[in-house]
Amino acid sequence: MRLDVVSIFPEYLAPLDLSLIGKARRDGLLDLRVHDLRDFAHDRHRSVDDTPYGGGAGMVMKPQPWAEALAHVAGSGGEGAPEGALEGGAEGARPRLIVPGPGGVPFTQALARELAVEPWLAFACGRYEGIDERVYEYAAQDLGLEVSVVSLGDYVLNGGEVAVLAMVEAVARLLPGVIGNAESLVEESHEDGLLEYPVYTKPSSWESAPGVTRDVPSVLMSGDHARIAAWRHQQRLERTATRRPDLLHASQAAPGAPVEGALAAFDVAVASPADAPELLTLGRACWVTEGRANGSFDIPPLVESLQDVVDGLSQWQTWTVRSAGRLVGSVRGRRDPQDPSTWQVGRLMVAPDLQGRGLGRALLAHVEAAAPSDTTTCWINTGRGSERNLRTYRKAGYRAVPGEGAYPGTVDLTKKRRRASVDQG
Repeated sequence: MRLDVVSIFPEYLAPLDLSLIGKARRDGLLDLRVHDLRDFAHDRHRSVDDTPYGGGAGMVMKPQPWAEALAHVAGSGGEGAPEGALEGGAEGARPRLIVPGPGGVPFTQALARELAVEPWLAFACGRYEGIDERVYEYAAQDLGLEVSVVSLGDYVLNGGEVAVLAMVEAVARLLPGVIGNAESLVEESHEDGLLEYPVYTKPSSWESAPGVTRDVPSVLMSGDHARIAAWRHQQRLERTATRRPDLLHASQAAPGAPVEGALAAFDVAVASPADAPELLTLGRACWVTEGRANGSFDIPPLVESLQDVVDGLSQWQTWTVRSAGRLVGSVRGRRDPQDPSTWQVGRLMVAPDLQGRGLGRALLAHVEAAAPSDTTTCWINTGRGSERNLRTYRKAGYRAVPGEGAYPGTVDLTKKRRRASVDQG
């Protein structure tokens, strides 16, 4: 990935030479270039600001230095970037321009992931009262850049450099090879709308003060991965409800509510053929992102007909989830026709505007609970490039089956079902 940063304080970006981001630069995973805006000012004072029209306190950054700086960055094309890294080659390549500012869209983990797939990002660090508004128009209309104003939070900083440091670290750590163990990215805060669960290390029993011993929760030393996954998810719900209740759907907000309780505010029912048209529409809305993630739109939910959906209802047990009459989610399950001991899970989908709130995990728990008592394994399939799905399933206790999945470009995942103990007394 290539990153260009324009600032009047280029030395502010020096911390990006440290730690994992610095190593990524030295390893060639990041091509970071910092430009001094004052190099594009032509008066003897190298001035980049002036008084605002209409009056008011403070100064406004002038359009001409910014126009020249951004044209210089955009005009450099793929110069110095690895071959093939920028679409369209050097001549046609253009960066996505990010302007940090308190009036922008919030910077979230979801946006960090979106930016992490961009081959080239440019950052414009404003100062004072901001950048002349005409610069945004120029960048979009004359240079053909996609311009995004992004806010680090609901507060005001002196300039955009601090925000760029945070954004670059959040984005760059998602690039393959930057974090040594990619699994460490799976269950972090905000990855699926919840905060991270508490973590522990050795010793298992720690004497924090004379006579005061603090122990690691016993479930973490049980070796039962399904119980550990359930405990961790519950901890995430409780921690999010306590610290960030705004992140939770209302049905999850009560601390201690089971995962299945996330469905309490919805109408859950067994699907009928009358639901097929809405299921077809919801499936296409949900699987477009999967097609992008996997580089192919030849995916059954995107190409099947209404009759195919109706036929599927006769072959699978399907549940619908509605909110005020609107279909917002669905999942289905059945015995594997070739292996009756396996419970197949499929078409787990949540309306895009409700994703990241735990509803998908609750639907997964719902369909697992519906499995016949004599089944021993749950199975699910997803695209090899569907990282969000893979994280969700791993957190639910599923593990990838080696080799190609049931369909080209996919992964099969399975987990053993826990059998209820029988009282022999």
